[in-house]
Amino acid sequence: MMIVDDQNTQKEADIPGGKEKKNDELVIEIRKMVERPEIEPSKQCRIYKVPNPLRKWNEEAYTPKVVSIGPFPHKNERLKAMEDYKERYFRSFLQRSEKNLEDLVGVIRDMEESIRGCYEETIDLPSDRFVKMILLDATFILELFIRRTRTSRSQISDDPNVVDPRSTALKVDLLLLENQLPFFVIEKLYDLAIPSPSNYGGFRELSFDYFHYLPLRFVQANPNVILEHFTDLIRTFLLPPLENLPKRNSELLTHLYSATKLHEAGVKFEAVTCTCYFDIKFEKGVLKIPSFEIDTKTEVVARNIIALEQTRYLENAYYTDYFNLLDFLINTTEDVDLLCDKKILVNYLGDNDAVKSMINDLTKSFIGNWMRDDYVHLCKELNDFYENPWHKRKATLKSDYFNTPWKTASTVAAIILLVLTFIQTIFSIIPGIKAR
Repeated sequence: MMIVDDQNTQKEADIPGGKEKKNDELVIEIRKMVERPEIEPSKQCRIYKVPNPLRKWNEEAYTPKVVSIGPFPHKNERLKAMEDYKERYFRSFLQRSEKNLEDLVGVIRDMEESIRGCYEETIDLPSDRFVKMILLDATFILELFIRRTRTSRSQISDDPNVVDPRSTALKVDLLLLENQLPFFVIEKLYDLAIPSPSNYGGFRELSFDYFHYLPLRFVQANPNVILEHFTDLIRTFLLPPLENLPKRNSELLTHLYSATKLHEAGVKFEAVTCTCYFDIKFEKGVLKIPSFEIDTKTEVVARNIIALEQTRYLENAYYTDYFNLLDFLINTTEDVDLLCDKKILVNYLGDNDAVKSMINDLTKSFIGNWMRDDYVHLCKELNDFYENPWHKRKATLKSDYFNTPWKTASTVAAIILLVLTFIQTIFSIIPGIKAR
């Protein structure tokens, strides 16, 4: 084979101008690459690919099952069936829009360069195909959200997506980090096409209505809060308000005793109702943790928000901090049993071992174990509590003699009997002492 290749190379070299022609073609190709206009990265929004160290633990958690949105999953053949839905929804949106087709195409065309700059990778699509893709995806989302509003659900009983189980899969797909459009694009299209005031409110209210199954801390839409895309929206409104976020000075956490070990040392666990999952306190020997529901959507949502933080918010990874703390508390299925028994974890998966594996796998391949300052302080307090010999003795005493009503009754009876015996002994000795 090598001989043939060498012969071919020699023949090309022997052809007059052969090398020069090949060089000219290569020069032209490289010149096109060099002269291709460089897309300026957007300051409004960045949409990243999931880092491979995270992706390898669960590829499916980052892959849309029903619908492709944006350029990253655009070539996924499994999702082509939804293209018919997109066209159908586009026609419906066009009918309710105040603007005509030319206006809608024009607004996307005007934003094309900004949209391309939002994506981490260069999007190798011709202008017309790119604009069409963005327009169809954006109007699909808008029409989907409008049809799902509580004010219009009674009018769409004939829509197969209402009863189709894929509607749940759609909601999850729209949260995936790589399956995103810039928020400002969809919002701009909505503001342009839908008359104001509308029955649906602003686009932010519309988005919250669609994702109402998540425990979002929705305060009346604040235009000053920049939302980059739906993954970013969910993260932003799961966290406390920006002004209430604790400091995070990149202190490394290396150790925390597990939930069962802390419990054996006398730490009490209490589920609390709170507006924010992440408001965890340790007060007077009681670890207070807001109740957290775990179902089939939890891992996918968590993985994609964590991937967002690992690419975009590494210095403010508050959502990651929460799962890091859970990972320290959960080392065995018994730790999950304890947290479920205390109603801190509400397990709709039905398998505590599966919850343990999910929590532990979520934190693999994190970049560092840095945590918010109040969590670091809390962990130090818990470790100090565990390592205090008196707390261990007290917990052992309680476990051995007072952990059930029967043991408590028996122990109290034994103590009373011991005291009475002691008193009887004293009274029997006193007459002898007086006689002397």
